[in-house]
Amino acid sequence: MRPNIDTHDYDVKMRNMNKFFDQGDKVKVTIRFRGREMAHKELGFALLKRVREDVEETAKVEAQPKLEGRQMMMVLAPIK
Repeated sequence: MRPNIDTHDYDVKMRNMNKFFDQGDKVKVTIRFRGREMAHKELGFALLKRVREDVEETAKVEAQPKLEGRQMMMVLAPIK
């Protein structure tokens, strides 16, 4: 994902995430920052917070969001 992802693209990613959770798989959400986007890391944290809130009934956060270089990552695992 990118920090300024469009709503339709976000919805497609969420549908795919829910399919993986239904199959019992974990999902690693990665946001890539390019160029000047690094100056707005708060947009990445806000996007990961939105993802976490959208899947809170089907998944739990296994690895909290963290910044590694130009990528921000979070791991979600399905609730059994």
